[in-house]
Amino acid sequence: MYALRSSARVASRFRPSSFPKLVRTYAEGRTFEYIKVSTPKPGVGFIELNRPKALNALCTPLILELNSALRTFQSDTAVGAVVLTGSERAFAAGADIKEMKDLSFAQAYGNDFIESWSDLVTFLKKPLITAVNGYALGGGCELAMMGDIMYCGPKAVFGQPEIKLGVIPGAGGSQRLTKAIGKSRAMECILTGDNITAEQAGEWGLVAKVFEGPQECVDGALATAEKIASYSQIAAKACKEVVNKSQDLGIREGIEFERRVFHGLFGSQDQKIGMGAFAAKQKPEWTNE
Repeated sequence: MYALRSSARVASRFRPSSFPKLVRTYAEGRTFEYIKVSTPKPGVGFIELNRPKALNALCTPLILELNSALRTFQSDTAVGAVVLTGSERAFAAGADIKEMKDLSFAQAYGNDFIESWSDLVTFLKKPLITAVNGYALGGGCELAMMGDIMYCGPKAVFGQPEIKLGVIPGAGGSQRLTKAIGKSRAMECILTGDNITAEQAGEWGLVAKVFEGPQECVDGALATAEKIASYSQIAAKACKEVVNKSQDLGIREGIEFERRVFHGLFGSQDQKIGMGAFAAKQKPEWTNE
């Protein structure tokens, strides 16, 4: 949650994105208001949050569009990995406070407010890379942490400043941030509302890489996604599943789960293709079966 206040002066300085030109418009005939969707590289789905005047502040209509686009990529056999980004100014500067400020407890609790914001963690089985430039605060930070891999640019700013609004993180921030950087650091960030710099995010393990510039960050995410998409989708799905399971299980149970999934892959065609190609010193031609 939490939204960074934007003024007309800030909005007037907002510069159009210089991110990669889109190879083709994805899902022709589908119009989105708050996101841009494309496939700029083979096997790669690309989604750019697009509420520039609000610094990409999250709202339910945006989340519904995002979930819809991700579900389409999930069902598209030609897509093996997805990249989610914002703009150079803001990945997402928080949640749209106007949407929630007047809610009662009965409305928020009874209608499961913002539950849909975490749907992608449940239904998206393909790897998701979040490329963060600028502000990723409150709900924006929570959304970024839903990615399987997170990259950021040098001016990225992370934080869970909900305490300044008299509330707490509501879309997984307290849980994912703690697992990423440890209890003490997470507690300090959430209790004080202080931000996390890109340098700190890299040092603390919140992000996998810190790039030299915004464009390099997005390019790096697309390159990694393209590399992942070049492998067997069955194996990539299994990789994601076992790593995510490590967050829920003890080490012994986790290793047993990993071994069962490893054994299961010997029933796939891609295991035979991959090992056969390696033995023959050939490039594997995956069937994703």
